[in-house]
Amino acid sequence: MDTMNKTLRSKVHFSGIGGTGMVSVARLAIEDGWEVRGSDNPLYPPTSEMVKHLGVQVYEGYQESNLDWEPDTVVVGNALSRGNEEVEAILSRRIRYVSFPEWMKETILRRSRSVAICGTHGKTTTTALTSFLLDRCGFAPGFMIGGQPLDFPHSSRMGGEEGYFVIEGDEYDTAFFDKRAKFFHYLPQIAVVTSVEFDHGDIYSDLDEIMKAFRLMLRQIPKNGHLLLCADDQGAMSLKEYAFSNVITYGFSEVADWRCEILGINNGCQSIKIFHDHSEWGIVDVPLAGEHNLKNTLAAIAVAVLAGASCDQIQQVLPGFKGVKRRMETFHRFNGIRYIDDFAHHPTAIRETIKAAKSITTGRVLVVLEPRSNTMVTNTHQVELQDSLTGADAVWIGPIHRAERIPKDRILDRGAVVRFLAGKAVPCLFEDDVDKIVESIMINGKQGDTVLILSNGSFGNIYQKFIETAR
Repeated sequence: MDTMNKTLRSKVHFSGIGGTGMVSVARLAIEDGWEVRGSDNPLYPPTSEMVKHLGVQVYEGYQESNLDWEPDTVVVGNALSRGNEEVEAILSRRIRYVSFPEWMKETILRRSRSVAICGTHGKTTTTALTSFLLDRCGFAPGFMIGGQPLDFPHSSRMGGEEGYFVIEGDEYDTAFFDKRAKFFHYLPQIAVVTSVEFDHGDIYSDLDEIMKAFRLMLRQIPKNGHLLLCADDQGAMSLKEYAFSNVITYGFSEVADWRCEILGINNGCQSIKIFHDHSEWGIVDVPLAGEHNLKNTLAAIAVAVLAGASCDQIQQVLPGFKGVKRRMETFHRFNGIRYIDDFAHHPTAIRETIKAAKSITTGRVLVVLEPRSNTMVTNTHQVELQDSLTGADAVWIGPIHRAERIPKDRILDRGAVVRFLAGKAVPCLFEDDVDKIVESIMINGKQGDTVLILSNGSFGNIYQKFIETAR
């Protein structure tokens, strides 16, 4: 393997370098000694800043001449497809090309002890928290986090040779030439499955297809490896019978191998008592809101203990975890109103995030939702979305992303959401003009409110609009 790496480790070009995963992989390539360049369409903050910090040449636009520096390998981003000028040049010139998950597999993960954090919800927070615990407990892990961690300078790093490498195991497809889930490339010694629900309706036709992908992923885990399943999630627990490795469960369930009980609030943290194999293990303070984050914490602790971390170490370092940008991140405060940004874009995540926001305030929670993901813009989760918003005190629904591309009989019915919530005494309106949403909230907001913005995209720059308006 080392010989192959030395042969291939030379010049690599990232087509679509502005993707969140691609930036992270490009940074790993630089650390690993590759000469790196890339290309993408015009980029804007924060992605443009992340790419700029790589310190490599990046060509604007996709064109054949971008490859004239004769890279040995091209890593092709998920957003590119046939017909793209650069893709066509890669194929016609017969340049070696791979997806970023495939590059990760052959270049990084084969010489690491891979820890893959998988599941419909909670992957990024759990990946960041697991990386944090392993790092602060002295294991110097490598990692690749699908967001911007607040505890590390960057979202990825190499880590020590033959050490742990924590990676977010995404079930979304890999590239235009590889429609398998990304996690099929990640060679886990340890895998965590936080939950399994229907999502990614543009890739999977139903929940059975997603379950099949997860079941097949389990075949990669060696017999002496470990599979961690959330005991509170039916989809995750249904995988247990398909495991070839040791299975460890975690959650609030009485049957879980790692279980916790909530004790209350201590110094701004959720204090929990943890039981391992039905014996008291210890009390820890978790600096995250929401029960869903307590389950994420249990998973991270279980992985850290497998690596050799002690209870004392974890108790000392855990309260210092700062989290991940766009995961319950307070990005602005003004006139007694707190503004929180969160990535939630699935009904279950939306419901749990609203509950988490409620748990940290005595005031109202005003929810601002952007239907943006390929599933959320459709009516696939129409009923579930309506139910998930009933915990809010008021709701604003923004424009449907790329609405013109969605068949009329498939598009999310925002009017139906408004009518349903009206029946639950939850004021709701939908508006395509983001400026008008900001204006409406500024008029209706009052001291003690929390404005909770839920989006997996830029939401028409609504965050900066709030900062500029509420000052």
